[in-house]
Amino acid sequence: MGKLRQVVFRKKPEIKEIVREPTAGGIVFRMTADQKDIEILLIQDSKNRWTIPKGHIEAGETAKQTAIREIGEESGLKHVDVLTWLGKIHFKYRRMEKLVLMTTQVYLVQSLDKNEHPTKEKWMNGIRWFSFSEALEAIEYADIEKLMLIAKKRIRSGEFN
Repeated sequence: MGKLRQVVFRKKPEIKEIVREPTAGGIVFRMTADQKDIEILLIQDSKNRWTIPKGHIEAGETAKQTAIREIGEESGLKHVDVLTWLGKIHFKYRRMEKLVLMTTQVYLVQSLDKNEHPTKEKWMNGIRWFSFSEALEAIEYADIEKLMLIAKKRIRSGEFN
């Protein structure tokens, strides 16, 4: 007879606190040189997931101000224009004994300077412009993907209200 193997199941620590984290960011786009296609800027986080630039809303800041600040910090892009609010996404995750409920306000943001090159922060694994279809393939989160499709409709129609 073979040896019996003992399996130990580690119980996750009990959730003792629920934390709400309001964040904001943007789907940053620019038109290609021929004005026929849309490019989307994505960042690659430390776990190799492609996503949009976003971050925590600081005291006294509006969600729109946060989106502009975070895009500047995470991409180095300073010449941007917030065209419209696209929607809100929610997700939750565990952080030790805390359940974190994150809400992200997402804006449609146009990059205005064709010569401005994005630069990644140290914690990122990558940052680059994708064609719209490549960005849809690369994006890690289905909720952001849905907002990208709304963004494309708005860009094509010119409706930003």
